[in-house]
Amino acid sequence: MPHMMQAAVVEAFGQPLTLRAFEIPTAGPGQILVKTEACGVCHTDLHAARGDWPVKPAPPFIPGHEGIGIVVEVGAGVEVVKLGDRVGVPWMYSACGHCEYCLSAWETVCPEMQFAGYTRNGGFAEYILADPDYVARIPDGLSAVEAAPIICAGVTTYKGLKETDAKPGEWVAISGVGGLGHLAVQYAIAMGLRVCAIDVDDGKLAHASALGAEVLVNARGADPIGDLKTATGGGAHGVLITAPSLAAFNQGVAMTRRHGTCVLVGLPPGEFPLPLFDVVANCITVRGSFVGTRKDMAEALAFAATGKVKADIELQPLSAINAVFDRLEHGQVPSRVVLDFGSQS
Repeated sequence: MPHMMQAAVVEAFGQPLTLRAFEIPTAGPGQILVKTEACGVCHTDLHAARGDWPVKPAPPFIPGHEGIGIVVEVGAGVEVVKLGDRVGVPWMYSACGHCEYCLSAWETVCPEMQFAGYTRNGGFAEYILADPDYVARIPDGLSAVEAAPIICAGVTTYKGLKETDAKPGEWVAISGVGGLGHLAVQYAIAMGLRVCAIDVDDGKLAHASALGAEVLVNARGADPIGDLKTATGGGAHGVLITAPSLAAFNQGVAMTRRHGTCVLVGLPPGEFPLPLFDVVANCITVRGSFVGTRKDMAEALAFAATGKVKADIELQPLSAINAVFDRLEHGQVPSRVVLDFGSQS
């Protein structure tokens, strides 16, 4: 194994990432080392690199929480993962395993949760140290590139749809049909839900239609809320907001059917005022949803492994990361970028 690896590093918030050589880390007790084959790029990586959120990572750090690769080193005491396994190192890098949340299968809100590419170095590197108890197991037949978007964008939207409590045959509105939303449309259809897609980009709406969305609403139209309510007979039973836009949040609550649930997974900076009369009088639930548990991850990957869900992927080398970030910031990434480490050597 070589001694050095390339990685893209956030040296300071708001600055371009730096490509640097690092010593390859060694797997200590209870750790594994993963040789990266592919790593997806997520809007969260951009938020991380800019320090947008109240809880900030500490530069220098290596972003990336959609890293997929092969286990090349196993530390002492590790039995759940073997050399040669293909695994993913997701946003939920690790949790404590013993708090009330971990014990009730809500490890995604564990107070001691660590985050890949945020509080722990992530997948914008040729090797990743990982916690074997929390890596995603990649099913046979799913390539590293195909799996990368599923371990963040996929599991986040799949869990978000589950959290709407919408039942087969009911309506879900998916606001934002980009990197997350185009997967959400596919998950929703595979789950037996009827889909209304909402976006400001007619090209993305056409794509949602091709994926099976029955109703298309341009959020900048004359009356998008009225259009959706008419098409769905009173509003969507579940609304999933993937767009990092406060306008989409306001619109999404208004599109929710009486006694329906609006799930927020987009993370724009700022505060979100709720129309209290509407929420109370219509018995609307507004709920945050944050990635998914290990069980949700296995289910999300199973949908992909059986071909029911497939991300639209554009491959780029690690060296192009700053150009990719620039395009993400300006809404110029129609689907999902995956960094291909097979092309690095």
